[in-house]
Amino acid sequence: MLNLHPLMILVVGMLTVIMMIALLRMNAFIALITSAVVVSMLAPGDLAEKISRVAAAFGSTAGSIGIVIALAVVIGKCMMDSGAADRIVRGFLSLLGEKRSSTALMASGFVLSIPVFFDTVFYLLVPLARSMHRRTKKHYLKYAMAITSGGVLTHCLVPPTPGPLVMADNLGIDIGAMIMIGALVAFPAAFVGMFFSGWVDRRLNIQMRPLSGEMTEPEPLADHQLPGLLVSLLPIALPVLLVSTNTIVHTMAKGAADGSGLSRAAEITAVLGDVNLAMLISAAIAMLMLKSKRALTNAQLGKVVEASLMSGGMIILITAAGGAFGAMLKTAQIGPAIENLFKGSGTQPTEGLLLLGMGAFIASMIKIAQGSSTVAMITVSAMIAAMVPSKEALGYHPAYLATAIGGGSLIGSWMNDSGFWVFVKMTGLTEAEGLKSWTPLLAIVGFAAVVVSFILAVILPMS
Repeated sequence: MLNLHPLMILVVGMLTVIMMIALLRMNAFIALITSAVVVSMLAPGDLAEKISRVAAAFGSTAGSIGIVIALAVVIGKCMMDSGAADRIVRGFLSLLGEKRSSTALMASGFVLSIPVFFDTVFYLLVPLARSMHRRTKKHYLKYAMAITSGGVLTHCLVPPTPGPLVMADNLGIDIGAMIMIGALVAFPAAFVGMFFSGWVDRRLNIQMRPLSGEMTEPEPLADHQLPGLLVSLLPIALPVLLVSTNTIVHTMAKGAADGSGLSRAAEITAVLGDVNLAMLISAAIAMLMLKSKRALTNAQLGKVVEASLMSGGMIILITAAGGAFGAMLKTAQIGPAIENLFKGSGTQPTEGLLLLGMGAFIASMIKIAQGSSTVAMITVSAMIAAMVPSKEALGYHPAYLATAIGGGSLIGSWMNDSGFWVFVKMTGLTEAEGLKSWTPLLAIVGFAAVVVSFILAVILPMS
């Protein structure tokens, strides 16, 4: 067996992922699991264990994130079918008014993309953007881009969407902390994107056009057909509240005496704030809301859930394969090899902000090569995790490292990104117009997220 330097193994692993996805057009699961096997075969260890340890790492990752992803898919589907997502959007429009409709659409995309995938959120909100344009006779592109600026950020920075969830798992980040810090970074970046959207709208001045092909605009439901606003928000707000409360209480309870009030509270929140239980409760609420609002039988509800779980299966496979890839990179001793490069130079990659920039840059390169932000986040977080000896050595909370990687994974979106085509086809834009609007918008919000991550890591390290 070849005895390669760990950095050569890293290069081989990266090239295997990129070439299989970008050149051979392989499914991301096949590419990632193949890369994990390749890295494992090149890494030190007994030959008899080199394949079995890939399977063990795959199972470990699936066990930590599989339930959450499956339940998130169910919640998203139920919210869409019950009209809860539509109700949230109308609530924002009612609160902010027509003059701030772009802010309302941005906020809707921001909130809905936490449990629902961006493509689905965009399908939901584009008809509202078109309806808003019919009333105002202006700002069509701004409305569409505002939805995007809110939606892509929480999709890439805030669990339980797969990318942020797997980054948290790879980097050893508490889910509650990842939710709070991810939202903290995403919020200012979304407003940067909204202001940029206004500038592009004035510059391009694109008018709304009829949608081509088979695409038809769904008729909006009447208000009485939608669930109430509070119950619509519950499937999103409840898990965020439970998990975040657990994080806060456990932070406060550190050092508290056994049997104290804080200690007992931490035991309770550890159960209720476990992300798996929180998401299960949220899924039950979303399912009950769909069943009652659409008068479904148990069998009909079961079919809805089954369909959503089937679509979530591939996501779980890809994320677990990414976890196996990262575990094999750690086995290859890449972290110590990176540290040795910096010995005697006066700069340690794990002391300061070098890893933030490195993670964002590599994520952007992988995004440009293969188009998927989720794959870029999974791959790079696994790679960077292999370079970090401990969370304490960073000098800042590792969630900032995750948000920098997530921001970098937005930079460089073009025609190999499925989101690009969703944006272009659902807005009636040409490919050239998409490259002038979608591509720079994602680069701007991604770069803003990286910059905010840098700033917060310096002024609010929370290490």
